Amino acid sequence: MRGLYFEEFEVGRVYRHPFTRTVTESDNVLFTSLTMNTQPLHLDHEFAKGTIHGRPLFNSLFTLALVGGFHVLELTFGTTLGNLGYDKVEFPHPVFHGDTLRGETTILDKRESRSRTDSGIVWFEHRGYNQDDVLVMRCTRVGLMARSPEHGGSNPRVLGDDTPVREEQQA
Repeated sequence: MRGLYFEEFEVGRVYRHPFTRTVTESDNVLFTSLTMNTQPLHLDHEFAKGTIHGRPLFNSLFTLALVGGFHVLELTFGTTLGNLGYDKVEFPHPVFHGDTLRGETTILDKRESRSRTDSGIVWFEHRGYNQDDVLVMRCTRVGLMARSPEHGGSNPRVLGDDTPVREEQQA
């Protein structure tokens, strides 16, 4: 299995990723502790009772990382050369313990690299939704993607079958 090469990305295409994950209190406590985020809004039930949410709020950086991971097997597994940046990271609705998240990605733009002949640059918009289809996270990301060997790219190490597997829909 592999992700897409630069040439295979189509601007405007929407990918509805098949993965979902229910987030747990353990996820939140572990991630928050590992990242040394001592915000009581994430860790302290008594403190959180007195906030506008009335309960602990999920760490938004975990949400960004989880939703950002949903696309990997379909789009970038073994074909990405690195992230170039994130922009417009938004969390329009809170995530709580027990929510089940899913993701979608739209290809916003792409261009050939000006400094590398073996790669191109792709702009992604990643969106996360909860079990009620409420948007909980949106970001744009820029990635450096390998070109296919037929188009001057090197053949990245790919595990297993070289056939991309994805569920997609045209925007």
